Amino acid sequence: MKHKSTLLLISSFIICACAKPIPSQNEFVLGTLCTVTLYEKGRSALYQRIFSRLREIEDTMSANRADTDVDRINQMAAIAPVPVGEDLFTVIETALHYAQLSEGAFDPTVGPLVKLWNIGFDNARIPESGEIASVLPLINWRNVILDQQHKTVFLTAPGMQLDLGGIAKGYAADEAVRIIRSLGIPRAIVNLGGNVYTYGIKKDKSPWQVGIQDPLDNRDSSLGFMTIFNQTLVTSGVYERYFVQDEKQYHHILSTKTGYPAETGLLSVTVVADRSIDADALSTGIFALGYEHGLALLENLGNVQAIFVFKDGTIHGTPQALKNFTLTNTERFTLIKD
Repeated sequence: MKHKSTLLLISSFIICACAKPIPSQNEFVLGTLCTVTLYEKGRSALYQRIFSRLREIEDTMSANRADTDVDRINQMAAIAPVPVGEDLFTVIETALHYAQLSEGAFDPTVGPLVKLWNIGFDNARIPESGEIASVLPLINWRNVILDQQHKTVFLTAPGMQLDLGGIAKGYAADEAVRIIRSLGIPRAIVNLGGNVYTYGIKKDKSPWQVGIQDPLDNRDSSLGFMTIFNQTLVTSGVYERYFVQDEKQYHHILSTKTGYPAETGLLSVTVVADRSIDADALSTGIFALGYEHGLALLENLGNVQAIFVFKDGTIHGTPQALKNFTLTNTERFTLIKD
């Protein structure tokens, strides 16, 4: 019996020792294809733990499902406060912070307007002007009441709806990296449909280089890359979700002032920051604000960089971003160093 036990232990050791690492894993979650790369430390159980956490966040924060906490908050608008967990409370609190900073250009109460347009879904359409006028008064982040002590959320006006699509993926990326850090994994990349987080140091000690999507080409094309270290990069642009009607493109970044897709002369904004939740909200808000107001917002935020791609093909950026950015598509774009 003792001999058998020894053989079993040896066999188990051989199986574990020979199991090849899984460098990367893809799953569809948070409404997009998400990729987590753990390199030589990748194991099925580790990936399962990370993706389970991402699904937990989706199950709480999606505005497109009828069984989430966000849906419950929306259903109880002007009726009663809704108790929520720490995750959702933190994300809404952060969203309101950036709504204030951007003077409402980024606003988590944009839900009624998003539902009108439905960009990214089969029934996307251009709403009637009267429809837009009827929902614009509902978009006001100041009418979200948070109770820190009881962890409740209350929308004060009937018909208000939260939509956390501009910030939830950032929080999810941060949570994935938190798990990776807790497991002692030395290096990883988390890519949640464009929310990219580079964690740790590459094996050869070189910095990470993350491509920025060419907004005028397909998903595999980049206009250049950012060199970053232990940071996150998030891009918001006209190419992400849109539809075309009468030869005009309507993208998903909606102006909370006009009710129509934001027209700021920009094709995309890329933000680099230490936290993905910050970069996510800022990329959307700055796109909607436009270049000059976006720059003014960034000046007071410390370690945040941004690259602005304009419709005329010029690229501008904050001073640190320009140092870390390399333009590769010089035929289509021109880098302007202000």
